[in-house]
Amino acid sequence: MRKDGPATSIGDAQVGKLFTCFETKPLVATCLALTLVMFLWNLPPYYQNLLFTTARSCSAPTNTADAALANLTIPPNTSLPFTASAAAKKYSTTLPTDPNNRIFQPFGNAAALFVLMGAYRGGPRTFAIVGLASKPIHVYGHPWYKCEWIFNNGSSIRAKAYKILPDWGYGRVYTVVVVNCTFPLNPNHDNSGGKLTVNAYYGQSQKKYEKFTALEELPGSYNASKFRPPYDYEYLYCGSSLYGNLSAARIREWMAYHAWFFGSKSHFVFHDAGGVSPEVRAVLEPWVRAGRVTIQDIRAQSEYDGYYYNQFLVVNDCLHRYRHAANWTFYFDVDEYIYLPEGSSLESVLEEFSAFTQFTIEQNPMSSMLCLNDSAQNYSRKWGFEKLLFKDIKSGIWRDRKYAIQAKNAYATGVHMSENVIGNTTHKTESKIRYYHYHNSIMVRGELCREFLPNSAIHNVTIFNQTPFVYDDKMKKLADTIKEFERHAIGTANAKLFS
Repeated sequence: MRKDGPATSIGDAQVGKLFTCFETKPLVATCLALTLVMFLWNLPPYYQNLLFTTARSCSAPTNTADAALANLTIPPNTSLPFTASAAAKKYSTTLPTDPNNRIFQPFGNAAALFVLMGAYRGGPRTFAIVGLASKPIHVYGHPWYKCEWIFNNGSSIRAKAYKILPDWGYGRVYTVVVVNCTFPLNPNHDNSGGKLTVNAYYGQSQKKYEKFTALEELPGSYNASKFRPPYDYEYLYCGSSLYGNLSAARIREWMAYHAWFFGSKSHFVFHDAGGVSPEVRAVLEPWVRAGRVTIQDIRAQSEYDGYYYNQFLVVNDCLHRYRHAANWTFYFDVDEYIYLPEGSSLESVLEEFSAFTQFTIEQNPMSSMLCLNDSAQNYSRKWGFEKLLFKDIKSGIWRDRKYAIQAKNAYATGVHMSENVIGNTTHKTESKIRYYHYHNSIMVRGELCREFLPNSAIHNVTIFNQTPFVYDDKMKKLADTIKEFERHAIGTANAKLFS
């Protein structure tokens, strides 16, 4: 038998509703107030100023939520992340009442803690992360790095990283950083995939850092055979940043010569920092289609103020990107031509240097304007190295060298040589290999021959602008061979551009 409870009077119901109202409204008002504070904190400065200016011209709050917000007080120096006082402190331009109480207001960021260009696996257990970092923080602080491999199942393994600053102090706002991560074992040994993350610390404290994903390997993508011979190429060219108003004719000549010099088992990597104009790209495009050239667009590097179009960054990225692509990697510029003494082959020379990790190459400095005054010559039809035949023989001065390296044994590199290698370096190479340097000729868009010497200069030392020059036609003797090679390799497309 159902028993009904005592009937509820109308008066009791009204009291219950009133009690519920008193319990709920303060809670709702508080929640709304906190939500509004969080909303105001995340507003950009413009909208905050606009909102606060409007609020000052309005009447007092009329509802409970507004009243709660108006009466909300948070003690100064609180550690809560979302506070009205913190928002006011972040955007306020109000000066302190005491003129001796100075304030410091930061706006924006002068330099990033780390700017990632590339991250590469250097072997079964090692990785290289190449990028830029704020130079002052490395000069005056103690930033450091930690690497972590996160498996696809969620587990992870960590390794402390070793940083290298390879730009010899030439950096400006940014300096180049190569971070080497070496794990105790291959983190992707079962080829199940995963990703490499890096913690970049601002200083010695472990509490303040930035974490980013540097590299990710998909399941099945790890290929151990890539890290041992035979490699894809015998020789690789890593070019520095190409910038300025480059001569397409000089680029054409340089490319044809070195494609012949290094042979079919070679590859060339150019980095366009604004110097690959449509004309320059047109002379390189046949070589790109032939699989001999790669052009990487690095014009975005201009946002980061490093040394000379970030040359050190570019050569280090190329080193690690192609570390196991070739037996030897060459570093030199597009106004420089590698040369071997007559009768030598590149294979035989490099066989002699095989016990060294790297060797440097001495230059033959050539004039970029002196030519013979020979009326029988149509110089406008001649290639640059076919008519610039006078070598600077001033002694007692230091001249830059370029170099070649076995990249598999290098952790980082520079523009003129590497100081971070496993193995030895030799500089005694002048009788085996040299390079002709036609300084600044790459920037001359018109005729190179601007000063003419008599035929007697062939047999005598000529003083020009207080510098002694002698006649050297070794490169000229190769001109016909190179032109014929170009025709066979890519046809007459480039020849037609300059006919």
